[in-house]
Amino acid sequence: MKQPSVQIAARLGYEFTDPALLARALRHRSAGPDHNERLEFLGDAVLGLVIAKALFDRFGQATEGQLSRLRAALVKKETLADVARALNLGDYLELGPGELRSGGHARSSILADALEALFAAVYLDGGAQEAARVILALYRERIDRMTPDSGRKDAKTRLQEYLQQRHLELPSYEITAVEGADHAQCFHCLCRVAELDVEGAGEGGSRRKAEQAAADAVLRRLDV
Repeated sequence: MKQPSVQIAARLGYEFTDPALLARALRHRSAGPDHNERLEFLGDAVLGLVIAKALFDRFGQATEGQLSRLRAALVKKETLADVARALNLGDYLELGPGELRSGGHARSSILADALEALFAAVYLDGGAQEAARVILALYRERIDRMTPDSGRKDAKTRLQEYLQQRHLELPSYEITAVEGADHAQCFHCLCRVAELDVEGAGEGGSRRKAEQAAADAVLRRLDV
């Protein structure tokens, strides 16, 4: 493992006054006691609050549901692991022999947990303002690329969840026509929810796109 203090401080734009906090944040439980799991717990809450506030400020007209979806997309393990990889965080983790042999330094779950622990360490060392500054510097581009509809589930998934929540049968999809040459086909699809006596039609350049368009038409009829 590389010495973390100088490199991580430079990547984060933050210098720790208590290096022990940084060392703990980078120590996986496989490496022994005084590991990062408690910091991970705190970091999860710190990250959630900072991201929620940033989204609340940026998207003044977004609904609660939209804000919740955006936050979920930013704080999920996959996103955390991507941010950690951009920091080359795996190079600085302290792992036990078993995790080292199995490539734990590249495992998404370990990287995500270590990043949350790192956010907690900054919070404890420098306070809420510094933690927010560090987090937003790492997330700014991702937040800037978002719109209120980012992270929205596709129409077929939303329709399926809507019906399952009401204990109704799943919709049926039927391709009613295929037009055009092989390289430029247009599929026509009918989506039907028999128990609600609702159907919707859609079209697209592939079967999947036509089904999504038909599901969206049904959702609009249901005012979902």
